[in-house]
Amino acid sequence: MGLITVMYSSQKGFSGGFAAFHIAVVAAIVTFFVGLTGLIVYRLRQMKILTIPEFYERRFGRRTRILGGIMLAFGGILNMGLFLKVGSIFIVGITGLSEVGWALPAVMTGLLLLVLAYTVMGGMIAVVITDYIQFVVLSLGLVIATVLSINALGWNNIFNTVVQIMGEKGFNPFLSEGQFGLEYILWMVFLGLVSCAIWPTAVARALAAESPETVKKQYMWSSISFLIRFLIPYFWGIAAFVFIMTKAPELKAIFFPTAASVVPMNSLYAMPIFLGRILPAGIIGIITAAMIAAFMSTHDSYLLCWSSVITQDIVAPLRKNRLSTPSRIRLTRIFIVAIGLYILYWGLIYKGGEDVWDYMAVTGAIYFSGAFALLIGGLYWKRASSTGAVLALISGFSAILGLSPVQDTLGISIPSARVGLGSIALTVLAMVIGSLLFPDKKTQISREQIAEGGA
Repeated sequence: MGLITVMYSSQKGFSGGFAAFHIAVVAAIVTFFVGLTGLIVYRLRQMKILTIPEFYERRFGRRTRILGGIMLAFGGILNMGLFLKVGSIFIVGITGLSEVGWALPAVMTGLLLLVLAYTVMGGMIAVVITDYIQFVVLSLGLVIATVLSINALGWNNIFNTVVQIMGEKGFNPFLSEGQFGLEYILWMVFLGLVSCAIWPTAVARALAAESPETVKKQYMWSSISFLIRFLIPYFWGIAAFVFIMTKAPELKAIFFPTAASVVPMNSLYAMPIFLGRILPAGIIGIITAAMIAAFMSTHDSYLLCWSSVITQDIVAPLRKNRLSTPSRIRLTRIFIVAIGLYILYWGLIYKGGEDVWDYMAVTGAIYFSGAFALLIGGLYWKRASSTGAVLALISGFSAILGLSPVQDTLGISIPSARVGLGSIALTVLAMVIGSLLFPDKKTQISREQIAEGGA
C-alpha cells in the first residue's frame, strides 16, 4: 500500500461518496476467489516462475518474452508516471504550501532524490526492510487520522451530508447517473483480478512464496488487506467532502465554484488539505511521515520492478543471456535512475483530465490486457500458440485510447471503463483467432509439460 493508493482512493471517495466502497468490496472478493481456486498464481508457482515474461518464454518462445517485457515495461512505467506528482501533492496540501509556483516541483525533486538514493544503493534488501517498517508507520497513521476525522465531523453528520448533497448516487454504485454504473463495476471486477493475480509487483510476492499451497493461503488472508487498503482512504475522501461542504465555505468556493468560467481546484488536494486543517501539530508530522513512508515503499518497489524487467526480460534475452551478474546489476541501476527522471518529467507535463485511478487502470491495461490472454491461454488452453500470443500482446496497446489526451487528439469520447473492457475482449479474440489460424508445430501440450518447461 502506497501513498498513490491513498490519494487515488480518497479522490474516488471525494467524488463518489460511499458508492466508491464497491471497489474495495470487489477487490476483496476477487482476491479471496484467487486464493480459493489458485487461478493463475498457483500454476505459475508450480512452474517455479519468477517473472511473467519468463513464463512467456517457457510457453511461447523468446520473441514473446521480449515483446511481453517491452509491453510490460512500457505500460508499467507509463502507469507510475503520476506517482511522484500525486505523492508530492499530498505533501504540498497537508503542509499548506501553495499549489502553484515552485512548491510542487521542489517537493517532487526532493522526494525523487531520496528514493533513488537508497533504491540504487540498497537494491531488493533495502526495499524489503524499508517496506516492512514503512507499513507499520503507515498503519499507525491510518488509524490515528481516521479516528480524528470521525471526531472532528461526527459520524451522523458524515452520512447525513452525503445523503443531502449526493443522494442515492452517493451510496448506490449501480446508478448510471452517478460516478460509476454497471459497466464501471464490471471493469473493477477485472481490475481486482489484475491487481492481485497479474500485476507484477503483487505477483512477485506470490511467486516467491514457500509453496503453491502457501500462495493460496496468502491470497485468502490478503483479501482482508485488499479491502482495508481501499476502504480507509475512500472514507478520508468522503470526510474531506463533508468538511469542505459544511465547515469550510472558502474551500467550497475553490473546489466547487459556481461560476462556469472558474476552473475548480484539483480534487487530489481535498484530502490532504482536510487533514492539514483538522489534525493538531505533532499528529500532522506523524501522518506526513506515514505518507512519505508509503510513498517510498511504492516507488522503490516499482523502480526496482520495472528496471529489472528491462534488464532481465528485454536486454538479457536480446544478448542471449550472456550478461554477467555485475553487468545486470549495473544496468538495473542505470534504468532505475532513467525511470526516475522520466516520472519527474511526466508528472510535470501531463495534463489529462481523468481521475488518477482511471489513469492507472488504462495505462496498466496496455500490459495486463494482453497478459491476461497469454496467462489464461498459456496455462489452461493447450492450443494457444506463439503467434496468438504476439497478436494478443500487440492488441493490448489499444487500451491507450482510454487516456483523455489521446481521445482529445482523435476527437473521440469513450468512457475509460468501456475502452478497458474492449481491450480485454480484443486481446482474447486475437489470442484465439491467432492460435487457430497459426498453430505452433506442437499444439498438444499437456499441463504437466507446461509445468516442466516442455512448452
